Amino acid sequence: MHGDGPADGVLDAILGDGAALAATRTSGEGPSGRLPIDDATLRQAPSGDLFGMTQNAGMGWRASEIAREPYLILSTQGGLRAEDGRPVALGLHTGHWEIDKLVRAAAETLAGEGGLPFSVMCSDPCDGRTQGTTGMFDSLPYRNDAAMTMRRLVRSLPTRRGVLGIATCDKGLPAMMLALAGCGELPGVIVPGGVTLPARGAEDTAKVQTIGARYAHGLIDLEHAAAMGCRACGSPGGGCQFLGTAATSQVIAEALGVALPHSALAPSGEPVWLDMARRSALALVRLAQAGTPLAAILTRQALENALVVHAAFGGSTNLLLHVPAIAHAAGLAPPTVADWTAANRATPRLVDALPNGPRHHPTVQVFMAGGVPEVMLHLRDMGLLHLDAPTVSGRSVGENLEWWERSEARRIARQRLRDLDGVDPDHVIRGPDAARAAGLTSALVFPVGNLAPEGSVIKATSIDPNVVDADNVYRHTGPARVFASEHEAIAAIKRKGPGAVVAGDVVVLAGCGPAGTGMEETYQLTSALKYLPWGKHVPVLTDARFSGVSTGACIGHVGPEALAGGPIGRLRDGDRVRIEIDRNTLQGRIDFVGTDPAQPLAPEEAAAVLATRAVHPAIAPHPRLPADTRLWAALQEASGGTWGGCVYDVDAIVETLRAGREALARRHARAEAD
Repeated sequence: MHGDGPADGVLDAILGDGAALAATRTSGEGPSGRLPIDDATLRQAPSGDLFGMTQNAGMGWRASEIAREPYLILSTQGGLRAEDGRPVALGLHTGHWEIDKLVRAAAETLAGEGGLPFSVMCSDPCDGRTQGTTGMFDSLPYRNDAAMTMRRLVRSLPTRRGVLGIATCDKGLPAMMLALAGCGELPGVIVPGGVTLPARGAEDTAKVQTIGARYAHGLIDLEHAAAMGCRACGSPGGGCQFLGTAATSQVIAEALGVALPHSALAPSGEPVWLDMARRSALALVRLAQAGTPLAAILTRQALENALVVHAAFGGSTNLLLHVPAIAHAAGLAPPTVADWTAANRATPRLVDALPNGPRHHPTVQVFMAGGVPEVMLHLRDMGLLHLDAPTVSGRSVGENLEWWERSEARRIARQRLRDLDGVDPDHVIRGPDAARAAGLTSALVFPVGNLAPEGSVIKATSIDPNVVDADNVYRHTGPARVFASEHEAIAAIKRKGPGAVVAGDVVVLAGCGPAGTGMEETYQLTSALKYLPWGKHVPVLTDARFSGVSTGACIGHVGPEALAGGPIGRLRDGDRVRIEIDRNTLQGRIDFVGTDPAQPLAPEEAAAVLATRAVHPAIAPHPRLPADTRLWAALQEASGGTWGGCVYDVDAIVETLRAGREALARRHARAEAD
């Protein structure tokens, strides 16, 4: 053995001494009983059905009940917990950490209703854990991969009567909704995985992600950073405490009618959360008995309801990627920018929650104030909902709202919020007049201009009101600070002295769209700027995307992306960038206006200047971009790109491949002729 190898005792522990072989069996007793089959079953059933029964018995289910109707529970459970909840192996995030409790409660309910429950899982990543790392390159592509895997798991139980999808967090729940939408012939119900409780005397999980930037600028000390970084989670499970992508996805599931009323944003681990899983399982059985498939619920009317609810919540801009993808999976026409704009013009933001403010209520308080059905009561009274749209409760949207309005659940939840937190639920979820009076304007604006000819998006309600003019228009013109990587940008934001980003700059992060980094999130930048005193005076412009918790004058999804020839990739340091966001008309522009502050160019003239430039020399695909993500980027681009939801349109991909093969064949033929 080499001198630097393990010592003998360590080697024995690794290789073993054979003692365990002494107790190893070579045969065992098979399950007792008989399969519930007859002559016709043996003659006509596929061998897979018969072997499936054998497997069910082998796993220990009672032989007399093996022929029950099977239901599949599909979850994003991650990690391994002991019976008392202690971690045996950690999950990647709290969002999937306690989901096993929901699976158990649902399975027991299905069995109690005479069904045969099956449980499979496809876990999910944490966008917070991968912020600022190469792990972010797999974040958005994961959604498509997971949805395909989930659908394959559903189809792998050919006899299933229905599917219960249990998930939360930024990519797991969108993937689950895509998966179930693509299985529209089946009954299905979404069980949102819930939210984490805020911790008393601690920072929330959004603010705590900025301890590095705040420490670098001397705003906090090491002791504070270490303490707050430890204490942010008031419960071990659930999605983050703010209305980011995870929470917004739960809201959208309920707004679409595929989750039960008042199921989104339930606090993980609490009795109401477990009860919701049981009731969701019961609803699935009733849908199967009634023969109601998901296709009957995921309709155009449901999609339009979801857009209006998203606007009323002021939800994450990442749903611009996920809602069109859900629609595509369901065989519906994806919503257009015009559809999103119409929904946002119809209603102001009605919900005051983290990160939008102004009072920054955590998501559990939104739930206790009435959550999605409470918001939908206001939207109903505004005439903005399709009330006859069916839902998984077995009732229409209108019937659900009539129940909620007079329910004991509503009274108890809202009163408990008053009693426990001293919070008036009508200050968390407001009517439209009260919302406008409080300054809660419509959320999404889709700026265009010579830097974004295909469009871009900003959550206009998240702009600090102190930098918005009296006419409710945000205006900023400043020099570009161009970065080709998030690492370089955050370093310049943390830096002091020469090379540092300063108030008035426009941070331009280019080359970080699908082809560059898999369209990474850039929460490091937006969160740092939010908590730095001068950060509100620095807008961000990028072809990447933002976390759902991002705030500030941050404009993302700029198209075309730099690596697809987008003008954003031709900017240089010092170029003058002009931004105008009208929060009244929900219109905006982002333009390069030349290099001379004293003599700005007209947008058309400036566009001609840009067209003569080469792409910024630093912009290129990240050298560590995984091949898997490169493939995803190519496939989604052939399918309509980011504004189409980053989907896989099989027909479009096949057509593109066929055209490519034919073009290559012609090229080869010309080469041989020459």
